[in-house]
Amino acid sequence: MSCPSSTSTSSSRLNDFVHPLVAGLISVIVNYGGTFILVFQAAQVAGLSPELTTSWVWSISIGVGVTGIILSWISREPIITAWSTPAAAFLVAALATTPYEEAIGAYLVSAIAFVLLGLSGYFEKVIRLIPSGIAAGLLAGILLQFGIGAFGGMSVDPLLAGMLILAYVVLKRFTARYAVVGILLLGVVLLLVQERVDLSALELKLAAPVFTMPSFSFNALLSVALPLFLITLTGQYMPGMLVLRNDGFKTSANPILTITGLGSLLMAPFGSHAFNVAAITAAICTGKEAHDDPSKRWVAGIAAGVFYILVGVFGVTLAAVFMAFPQAFISTLAGLALLGTIGGSLASAMDDPKSREAALITFLASAANITLLGIGGAFWGLVIGLGSYLVLNGRLPRRQTVELVACSGEASQ
Repeated sequence: MSCPSSTSTSSSRLNDFVHPLVAGLISVIVNYGGTFILVFQAAQVAGLSPELTTSWVWSISIGVGVTGIILSWISREPIITAWSTPAAAFLVAALATTPYEEAIGAYLVSAIAFVLLGLSGYFEKVIRLIPSGIAAGLLAGILLQFGIGAFGGMSVDPLLAGMLILAYVVLKRFTARYAVVGILLLGVVLLLVQERVDLSALELKLAAPVFTMPSFSFNALLSVALPLFLITLTGQYMPGMLVLRNDGFKTSANPILTITGLGSLLMAPFGSHAFNVAAITAAICTGKEAHDDPSKRWVAGIAAGVFYILVGVFGVTLAAVFMAFPQAFISTLAGLALLGTIGGSLASAMDDPKSREAALITFLASAANITLLGIGGAFWGLVIGLGSYLVLNGRLPRRQTVELVACSGEASQ
């Protein structure tokens, strides 16, 4: 009787690692394959040498990996960190008129501001005031385009996207736990068979970080440091924390801000512009697809951190591999991996009749991806949603605020 029990235990332990590990890998692939091109564009605009560009890749990859591992290990929650994507988009324009040394100085100032904000505790107080329905509506709105993208690939690459969608549905029917793992493996095999991913010229070269002495100017402070801080705070930290809250994780924002801020501070002289808690790629690791048991999902944070470090060690080489995947594969994989999170978020947003209409407004406003004053859609979706809630209900829910205060810092059950 002991053999079956032993086999069952071994299988259970294997599942505790396989699914979070795959979730971490997919989040990294989506990050590099999706928006990492912005870093190369910004480097090109700034006229950076290949050595400085490689150092930039090294610094953000190592920094993101190490901070994610530290935060996930300490909190036992899937704290996924990433570079600031809206900030990278901003730098594509900003670095055209700002000397690189002054930009490095601005990165340092922005990082110090995040450390001070984390130590102050004010950001966590703001997060606690946001009703759960509004947070869920915001997340669903942010992720909606990724869900649509999973099926939009049918127009561009019907065979690849169609095979992935069909495989996902079939695997969900017969072995739901391995659906995301299955479509990842199937997609890679199909691309290799079609010879659409050329690995023949691949060389693993160790990255060499290059230190740049920072320079400080009032112009860079106003034109780079301040926008970098505000864009990252509103476009990354706010939705990133709400992703964690939506999936039941209650880790305080204070240590996340402080540790990622310190990491950004240390890596800035090597080119890192800013890294922070992730939002979209985090949702891949915080939901049920990563593990049915929330207490086991922190392994996905460790796995993602390790993969980021591997990319950092080998510089642009592995990043180039992820970017070589067809866009249809990246968008379909990301959308299918996020379907469960999108569905769960919509269900949570519509659950409470008192906040249902405000949550729906938040969802639609976030999905519209409004851009005003250089600030992205996540922030404006939240502002419009909270404003609607206050008008419709007269105040924020006091009871929920008390509950969040009481359970802050507790591990998710």
